[in-house]
Amino acid sequence: MAIRDWPAAERPRERLAKYGAAALSDAELLAIFLRVGLPGKSAVDLARDLLDRFHGDLADLVAASVKDLATLPGIGPAKAAQLAAALELARRTLAVPLKARDALASPQAVRDWLRLTLGPLPHEVFMALWLDAQNRLIASEELFRGTLTQTSVYPREVVKSALTHNAGAVILAHNHPSGICEPSRADEVLTQALKQALSLVDVKLLDHFIVTGGAPPLSFAERGLL
Repeated sequence: MAIRDWPAAERPRERLAKYGAAALSDAELLAIFLRVGLPGKSAVDLARDLLDRFHGDLADLVAASVKDLATLPGIGPAKAAQLAAALELARRTLAVPLKARDALASPQAVRDWLRLTLGPLPHEVFMALWLDAQNRLIASEELFRGTLTQTSVYPREVVKSALTHNAGAVILAHNHPSGICEPSRADEVLTQALKQALSLVDVKLLDHFIVTGGAPPLSFAERGLL
């Protein structure tokens, strides 16, 4: 049955208008984006099928490449591009408060931005949020990619980038594609090495986050690891 034939109280668009987007399930929100289903399937049915392909993980679905999304039933190139654009708009929206005021005054915005940016990635990425003297965001930068160890993340290169951006402070972050949101001993050693190297050029390391798709980012500062 097409969604237009459902009782009004059960239609995703009407439910969103009445109760707000937060009241809808992942499948209902995705169905609104899809707009139409396939022969014999409503948009909600199609949305559920798409989520099942990604084991129910919405973050994995939206992190898929535009090329891969375009091959999925009911998506196609146009909707794949729209979904990628919507995700980028969300990232940019979350970055706005970090540029406008002290990042430490917006800890949830930092976490949300990092989770959206790094959480879905299938490979490890090490990045820096370079901040000015008032802890406002100057730039976000991917510094290294791949398996992260003290030998693959070079403190000299991190310091060089800090000087290039004329940064006064930095928040570091990297993701664990394994989904395990706990620091390894190598993570701790690397963090201390970077903290010492950055202090030589008067750049303060404010925090280091570990990010996964399924849990809130872990803060080294909150764990007492800085």
